[in-house]
Amino acid sequence: MDPQRSPLLELKGNIELKRPLIKAPSRLPLSGSRLKRRPDQMEDGLEPEKKRTRVLGATTKIATSRPRVPPLTAVPQTQGQTTAQKVSKKTGPRCSTTVATVLKNQKPVPAVPVQKPGTVPPMVGGKKPSKRPAWDLKGQLCDVNAELKRCRERTQTLDQENQQLQDQLRDAQEQTKALGTERRTLEGQLATVQAHAEQGQQELKKLRAHIVELEERLSTQEGLVQELQKKQVELQEERRGLTSQLEEKERRLRTSEAALSSSQAEVASLRQETAAQAALLTEREERLHGLEMERRRLHNQLQELKGNIRVFCRVRPVLPGEPTPPPGLLLFPSGPSGPSDPPTRLSLSRSDERRGTLSGAPVPPTRHDFSFDRVFPPGSRQDEVFEEIAMLVQSALDGYPVCIFAYGQTGSGKTFTMEGGPGGDPQLEGLIPRALRHLFSVAQELSGQGWTYSFVASYVEIYNETVRDLLATGTRKGQGGDCEIRHARPGSEELTVTNARYVPVSCEKEVEALLHLARQNRAVARTAQNERSSRSHSVFQLQISGEHSSRGLQCGAPLSLVDLAGSERLDPGLAFGPGERERLRETQAINSSLSTLGLVIMALSNKESHVPYRNSKLTYLLQNSLGGSAKMLMFVNISPLEENVSESLNSLRFASKVNQCVIGTAQANRK
Repeated sequence: MDPQRSPLLELKGNIELKRPLIKAPSRLPLSGSRLKRRPDQMEDGLEPEKKRTRVLGATTKIATSRPRVPPLTAVPQTQGQTTAQKVSKKTGPRCSTTVATVLKNQKPVPAVPVQKPGTVPPMVGGKKPSKRPAWDLKGQLCDVNAELKRCRERTQTLDQENQQLQDQLRDAQEQTKALGTERRTLEGQLATVQAHAEQGQQELKKLRAHIVELEERLSTQEGLVQELQKKQVELQEERRGLTSQLEEKERRLRTSEAALSSSQAEVASLRQETAAQAALLTEREERLHGLEMERRRLHNQLQELKGNIRVFCRVRPVLPGEPTPPPGLLLFPSGPSGPSDPPTRLSLSRSDERRGTLSGAPVPPTRHDFSFDRVFPPGSRQDEVFEEIAMLVQSALDGYPVCIFAYGQTGSGKTFTMEGGPGGDPQLEGLIPRALRHLFSVAQELSGQGWTYSFVASYVEIYNETVRDLLATGTRKGQGGDCEIRHARPGSEELTVTNARYVPVSCEKEVEALLHLARQNRAVARTAQNERSSRSHSVFQLQISGEHSSRGLQCGAPLSLVDLAGSERLDPGLAFGPGERERLRETQAINSSLSTLGLVIMALSNKESHVPYRNSKLTYLLQNSLGGSAKMLMFVNISPLEENVSESLNSLRFASKVNQCVIGTAQANRK
């Protein structure tokens, strides 16, 4: 704006800005167009129109101050029709008819011509209106007053039109409410009628289905009637056939009755024969039982004649890589009947280089002769060894405690004799698996005579006077502090090992699994005598329980198979190194327990009142298998090597002392 503009021009511009703007054609809702709007919603609908008119008026400047009368426009007829159509769609045909009636009764609104923004007002008398000069303020004020008057008249006209439209809208809303209420009533009635119709349709369907079902049942009944009629005819034919058969059966029955009378007499004679057979069978069972008991008595007598303490000597063969022993070191003289008799004597030659004659010639070797119940040369097989003790093992089934243990120095073949060789070769099986196989076989044979047997196995080792469970698994593996030897029950002579596993066994595979587990858990170490030496006494015990339910007989006895630790003296057995003290302590514990075993056997042989069983865990555990009611067998294992002659001689002397012992008559544990 020019800063030098006159105040009159500024006043004129302000008056022009305050002049009412030219409005567009009226867009107020007519009857039927927006019947559902409230008055406040109608005013809100006019607001955007006013804003748009003002914007148009602001962009179009009024060049002159001549009064302009905005023409009023009439409401187009199509708008009312469209509104009526919309209302008719929403409220239904009845409501649309009412709205159309309202539109017909509506008073026509005078049309007001509308002047488009930016157009020049029409000329008066065909002359272009002259523009008032800037100084003619009075004229301009008159023009403004005239324009203001026209605007007020227009406002009054619009207010009247708005009032009429509001009245019409209010009437239309009331009619709409009434029509809505009537419509809901009619809808409820229609729903009721429809529900009744659906119920009738369902009942009709049920009746039709029932009719179909009855027709099907009727057809079924008719089929059944026809089928029954056919069956009736067939039954009549069958009755006639059965009548003839009945006559035939009656004839045959009379014949059978005659045969039955003769058969009854025959059955009576057969019953007499059966009773005689039963009496004979009972007599033979009694005789068989007596023979079995006589067999057990004779078997026990035979074992007693052989000695309740027997000693077998076994010489192991020379292993690959070992030096060949000199000829004449070990001799096996023949028996009284010649070479056919099993050897029972052994001669051991020992030369002492430190001794000599006055002439300086070497002293001839000293020969030591020993006699045992049986001697097995190096070539003896495992089955030959077991054949000699099979009858002794069977005594355990008869109720006699049996104890078999292997004694000898380290590396003399004790473990091989008791457990067998590695690799699972059946020819190399030891005494333990063979003994259990023999017991299972004999128990199966005795089951035919009414005996039933059960077997429970345990496997422990005594290491440094500590009892360890060789069948322990998991966290208890290798722990021996919690195993103690106790009496099974108060007042009972039976001993048991606390916290040790007692496993029921019934077949060879179960025994093999137990031996494999025990072999892994046993304490072994390297010594000067052997690369892998057993440093503990292993005790395999099988508790045997037998019962003859029909005669009320019971028997039970333990079978103990013991693999003793190496019996070498202290000096040869020391392995110099970090574990020297531990090996020394092990050797002392082993020799102490073996000495106690010898003292116990001597005390039993001398019938002493006190037997030092408790001096060693080994003798305490084997207390019931070493006494007067038990049978013992000792294997003394020796090495064929010349370097082991001293230890072999000590072992043979100990075995010879045991062989001279005599224990009282064994008694079976029977109830």
